[in-house]
Amino acid sequence: MMKNNWIKTLIPVLLFVFSGIASFAQVPDEVIHSLKTGNATTLSNYFNQNIELVVLDKDDVYSKDQARQIVSSFFSHNQPQRFTIIHQGGKEGARYAIGNLLTQNGVYRVYFLLKENGGKLYIHQLRIEKQ
Repeated sequence: MMKNNWIKTLIPVLLFVFSGIASFAQVPDEVIHSLKTGNATTLSNYFNQNIELVVLDKDDVYSKDQARQIVSSFFSHNQPQRFTIIHQGGKEGARYAIGNLLTQNGVYRVYFLLKENGGKLYIHQLRIEKQ
């Protein structure tokens, strides 16, 4: 009888621990949706004040506003049709994702790194490169 009580207690604890670990690796849905729809304004809400940005031939550290303009220009010339995450992971305080962005002009590999600051996630690095 005592074994069953121990198992009944352990299962909810394990579920809680594993769900907490999985949540560290999750990228906010709003970031993914912004990439799927080409919404640079919503995406830029997650940009850090300065962001390492690589978008085709643009490769530098930009201010949040400069980065939004570059990404907006990219989306206006490359209307997204679909974005799919290939891999994502992370640890407490940092998350990353790699995905494919299908546009009318081809497929692009997208990589981004988010770090937590003050309880909010910020994109510190974003790369959009022709595949």
